[in-house]
Amino acid sequence: MNDVPFSEPMTLKLQSIGERKVASSWEAIECMQQWPDRARGRNWRAAYRACRDALDGWRTAREARTAFVKAAHTADCWSRDANPPERQSS
Repeated sequence: MNDVPFSEPMTLKLQSIGERKVASSWEAIECMQQWPDRARGRNWRAAYRACRDALDGWRTAREARTAFVKAAHTADCWSRDANPPERQSS
């Protein structure tokens, strides 16, 4: 199982640990394990699964990052001072 780097790192702000830079699927998984229970909904589960799948070679880094960004945005963990989340086109 190899780590899968994201095309662009992102910075999250978590109450428990403060700001954290996330640059890969493995780091995203580590970060999500520290999210509060209230933030572990459907998007958290989808992001966790996407990052695990990327590590196993079943999904791309882009898919994992997109799912992680969506979960972070939903959980309001995004650092407003950092790079903005990606917006998916409908």
